[in-house]
Amino acid sequence: MSRPRPWPLLSEEALQDCRVFQVSKTQARSPTTGRAHDFYRLDSTDWVNVVPVTSDGDVVMVEQYRHGSRTVTLELPGGMVDPGEDAATAAARELMEETGYRAGRVEPLGAVNPNPALFGNRVYTFLASDCERVAEVQNEGTEETHVAVLGRDALRERVMAGDVDHALVIAGLYWWEVGAQP
Repeated sequence: MSRPRPWPLLSEEALQDCRVFQVSKTQARSPTTGRAHDFYRLDSTDWVNVVPVTSDGDVVMVEQYRHGSRTVTLELPGGMVDPGEDAATAAARELMEETGYRAGRVEPLGAVNPNPALFGNRVYTFLASDCERVAEVQNEGTEETHVAVLGRDALRERVMAGDVDHALVIAGLYWWEVGAQP
């Protein structure tokens, strides 16, 4: 059996601009059957997640209300990369805005596609080391975050209990676990 091949694009149509993402319809041709099919895609700027670790080894998290799940979540700080901004700068900015913490050092851990069936963007995860609180939280617009500082064992317990269920946060914590731990 042959391996999957890319599908040639036949057309693309912008359908809706939803501020934080755009919806488009793409028509592509199956390389196997030659038949054309419609697909829908969510286009967004790249995103960042930050694993902020204090000099004591605690992890700085945020609690916030999420309209998609209609719940208060426990997450890593993060957000969208602004136009003209690189991902590392966005990570440091989001950390400061959402938590009031500044990192001594910011370094990349890895990147994933949030869902290749629907999204074309990337989520970059950064380790922020030697974080210290230097300011108040700077939420803007509809964002409201509360800082939660957890020891590594407490964080593991919260993840295992299902208190952290955001897939991209779990992915970021995994990058940290395999990439930055002694």
